[in-house]
Amino acid sequence: MRLIINNTYQEISVWAANYVAYRIKNFRPSAQKPFVLGLCTGSTPLGMYAELIKIYKAGKISFENVVTFNMDEYLGLGPNDEQSYHYFMHENFFRHVNIPQANIHLLNGLTKDYTKECQHYEDLIKSYGTIHLFVGGVGSDGHIAFNEPGSSLTSRTRVKTLTAETIAANSRFFGGNKSKVPNSVLTVGIGTIMDAEEVMLLVSGDKKARALHHAVEGSINHMWPVSILQMHPHGIIVCDEPATNELKADTVRYFKEIEQQRMPKIK
Repeated sequence: MRLIINNTYQEISVWAANYVAYRIKNFRPSAQKPFVLGLCTGSTPLGMYAELIKIYKAGKISFENVVTFNMDEYLGLGPNDEQSYHYFMHENFFRHVNIPQANIHLLNGLTKDYTKECQHYEDLIKSYGTIHLFVGGVGSDGHIAFNEPGSSLTSRTRVKTLTAETIAANSRFFGGNKSKVPNSVLTVGIGTIMDAEEVMLLVSGDKKARALHHAVEGSINHMWPVSILQMHPHGIIVCDEPATNELKADTVRYFKEIEQQRMPKIK
């Protein structure tokens, strides 16, 4: 595991965007061999998306041969609902870059056949071979995607019921009204995420410090789903200083020492 410790959220966003662009550019994707990118929603990746848009508008990267798969979607919300993740992704990223609509894949929150939709999503991912880079965030309780504490560490795309803590946290996107937050979602599983060639998680703020502690220093435990990243051969966590508040000083010093060389900006 790599732990990239930045000073601020803005630095996390720049580092992560540069890394995504670097991976795409080095892959040299084509129509026959697209780069497959897993993406997430929420407040944490917003800065990264803004930086990726800047890189694209500067002519340093193209998304023409990039295929995306998002992590999750609320059940009962359609693509035009402003709180849906379809809407979030288009407003904050997709409509600002040159990714073809056919290359964008999101779960259907209006499906009536949950099992069929989830299996179709898994099959669609497999049809591309693999996800080359999956970018995600982490909840304060250690959930990744919507795999809440207690989730199977080998789970696949499925329906999940949200915890009260997650509903409360996400109510900020619903005007602070917890009753408006759907209590069920479709989400990729932990096993689905771990199948990716590389996984990069973004962690910001002291509210995520305990989750980061369990991810880096704790044991692998389904009550802290993020801890499974310890088992990935190419896992990266990009965090800011406040998120390291519950890490041992020796741990922070160790990871800072081995990350002396920062990823150069796209040229």
